[in-house]
Amino acid sequence: MDPAKLAQQIGEEKLPPVDSWNPPFCGDMDMVIKRDGTWMYMGSPIGRKKLVKLFSTVIRKDDDEYFLVTPVEKVRITVEDAPFVAVLMEVSNDNDEQALVFTDNVGNQFIAGEEHPIRVEIDPDTKEPSPYVLVRKNLWALIHRPVFYQMVEMADVIQKENKEWLVISSQGQSFELGTTE
Repeated sequence: MDPAKLAQQIGEEKLPPVDSWNPPFCGDMDMVIKRDGTWMYMGSPIGRKKLVKLFSTVIRKDDDEYFLVTPVEKVRITVEDAPFVAVLMEVSNDNDEQALVFTDNVGNQFIAGEEHPIRVEIDPDTKEPSPYVLVRKNLWALIHRPVFYQMVEMADVIQKENKEWLVISSQGQSFELGTTE
């Protein structure tokens, strides 16, 4: 499928304008998004996927804190790592341009590129990579380990700064996944 048409189709999904809402802060809610993408309320997983999907449309990050926002209230929640997890990646090729199409744990789809960059943080102690892709304005998805392995298998190796780097591209953008060390 043509990546441009695919991007247009994916971009047609409308989200509430949470960034334009400025309701009063109403306090903390006992809601946690775990590192594995599980949404918890009062210590129990939220089992209704439609409810999680609804909450995911009204999440916002202000500074280093996460909030669920409606036109009339704003409540703080806890996010252990990232509010989303990229659980699937498909590759679309057209006219020699590769597009990496991600799907996250609540069904959002987006194509890695200028608007949805990929970044990898390396733990300084364990050297363990934590890869992320931007879902929307300062809300990232942790890339699930099998998806990251898929990316590593597809990556090109380039020489930079006397090291071999793994690089993957999508929509004409290149993203470093880390060194081969």
